[in-house]
Amino acid sequence: MSSDYLDINRRNWDERATLHVDTEGYGVHRFADPAFLSDVVRFDLPRLGDISGLDVVHLQCHIGTDTISLARLGARMTGLDFSPTALTEARRIAADAGADVEFAESDVYGAVGTLGGARFDLVYTGIGAIGWLPDIRRWAQTVAGLLRPGGRLFIREGHPMLWAINELRDGDGLSVEYPYFETPEPMVWDEADTYFDTGGKKLTNTVTHSWNHGLGEIVTALFDAGMRLTALVEHDSVPWNALPGKMHTAGEFDEWHLTDRPARLPLTYTLQAVRS
Repeated sequence: MSSDYLDINRRNWDERATLHVDTEGYGVHRFADPAFLSDVVRFDLPRLGDISGLDVVHLQCHIGTDTISLARLGARMTGLDFSPTALTEARRIAADAGADVEFAESDVYGAVGTLGGARFDLVYTGIGAIGWLPDIRRWAQTVAGLLRPGGRLFIREGHPMLWAINELRDGDGLSVEYPYFETPEPMVWDEADTYFDTGGKKLTNTVTHSWNHGLGEIVTALFDAGMRLTALVEHDSVPWNALPGKMHTAGEFDEWHLTDRPARLPLTYTLQAVRS
């Protein structure tokens, strides 16, 4: 697999970082409140448990709002991302928030070489991350390599069925048009907007490469990397308006749900696994 996808995606995410710091979706200004946690981390709390005193790495941390939130729960946090622009913003936000977080620059597959092996008690990965990776088996091997024996993976992600839906289709129907399973070649997108309202500001580096990974592929990759599955929960909500015109916000976390027959489609999942 050529590394061209990294350069293409990095240019896109460098731009996203400069736009996202000003969006209400990331709510950077709210971190002035020392008790504030990102909405994503608040959703995770019942399953995440007590992480105080743990060494935690947040893979693909972007501008660090979830990383800072995890630090506020008492974890010793390291955030890793491949975008230098995102890391510049993350360091600034963390400093302003008074959060002690280490940030490191690397793509996911280089994480063990950058950070060191068997160093962490918890690997945390948030929504919209692993779809930028071409090989889920290499991801699972990286996760296992970062963890100490007995260490845990926590990931909440967009469900592979959600990623297979064409969100631009009109009407109430859900059209499965994109691959559910990992494919050798990427899905190539050309989009000037991001997943949050940026006040009309557009991206200029609009092309991205992404891949879907079926739930079975993810679980099997973790098994083969020496991980033991401990939890798998599918959710009927997602933090952003993933299917415009077909969703509404509801519930404690104000997440997005299908308006018509919501039981038709899982939107996200939480998976946990432990290194043997």
